[in-house]
Amino acid sequence: MKAFPDLALPDHTGSVRTLSELVAGDPVVLHTYRGWWCPKEQAFFRRLVAFQDEVEVAYARIVSLSVDPPPVAAAFRAGLGARWTFLCDPDRTALERLGLRETTDTVNHPYVPAAFTLRPDLTVHREWNGYWFWGRPTLEELRRDLREVTRAIRPDWDAPTP
Repeated sequence: MKAFPDLALPDHTGSVRTLSELVAGDPVVLHTYRGWWCPKEQAFFRRLVAFQDEVEVAYARIVSLSVDPPPVAAAFRAGLGARWTFLCDPDRTALERLGLRETTDTVNHPYVPAAFTLRPDLTVHREWNGYWFWGRPTLEELRRDLREVTRAIRPDWDAPTP
């Protein structure tokens, strides 16, 4: 399994955050997206917003990443009702490093939509190419992955309850 780079980027508030800091020992769904203007992204984000309560109580995380500057990401996040961190790569430094440039949009040069489930050490558990909408994970697939990662990292997962 390959490791995802420990990116250091500004979040939606403008504070520089590292991916390992955001993961904080928990399983994570990392999602790269084109931008607020894409109807496919809006549909996928609505599903993630519906999922965020489960993710929070299960000690897991969601992190989204785009080329939007912090004020744009903050407005999009607030409009969605999302509570997770949005990382911002307006200089496209991580975009180039990750090789996830969306090649058909020659105006905005955004990220190709992709999703990754990561272990706390940033090892990639599974990845999806969401260029086509059906290539994105369903909530059930994300649930399954987060459950698998949690089972692997929580030593008492299978212990009987008293």
